[in-house]
Amino acid sequence: MVSDNVDLVVTHGDAAIRALKQVSKTIPIVVGVTGDLVITGHAASLARPGGNITGFVDTSPDLSGKRLELLKEILPKVSRIAVLWNGANPVKILDFKETETAAHALGLKLQSVEVSAPKDFENGFKALTTQHSRALVVLQDAFTIANAGKIVNFAAKSHLPAMYGSSEFVDVGGLMSYAANFPDLFRRSAAYVDKILKGTKAAEMPVQQPTKFEFIVNLKTAKQIGLAIPANVLARADKVIR
Repeated sequence: MVSDNVDLVVTHGDAAIRALKQVSKTIPIVVGVTGDLVITGHAASLARPGGNITGFVDTSPDLSGKRLELLKEILPKVSRIAVLWNGANPVKILDFKETETAAHALGLKLQSVEVSAPKDFENGFKALTTQHSRALVVLQDAFTIANAGKIVNFAAKSHLPAMYGSSEFVDVGGLMSYAANFPDLFRRSAAYVDKILKGTKAAEMPVQQPTKFEFIVNLKTAKQIGLAIPANVLARADKVIR
């Protein structure tokens, strides 16, 4: 792309951003969706990112609490919830801390299960089984999404109600997800592309957080694990898979 002298690159995810930064510090980069650009060092601040990178992040301080609240509505007696996450991802460290804070406010105990390589799943699943958490939250990133089928299958076999941070998990049979609406973020990024091509500098365009979220419930999976979803929770779902 650099040798083709492109005017701009649209991409998503931390790995792609890092690869692009290694080959150019000047080509404007619009990120359709990624984790916190400040924490990963790609932007100086949300308001004025500096450099050649701007765009949209999928993180919001309210997401962790909302996911736990929905789980607690479905499982009012739950007191211990496991969180499966990629401990090698600096953005997910912040997400986990926010989940811890939200859990404390709701009177929940958390079991941390870190996975950062395929070999970690065996021990991670064993820990989930032996420590008797009654529900599961999966924090999304490229690694956990790549292993969505493996995670969803374990939850189903264990009859473990699970809340996911991305709709990709529900697409392969996960119980439910509450997350930023990724297509909306990409649609909004088109306006950034337009402005940059008309002369606005990426450094001066604020990094934006999501404004639309979607709650998806898979009733097929609920039936499979013997879980009844309350009608008032279903009524709030943006999409129900029957």
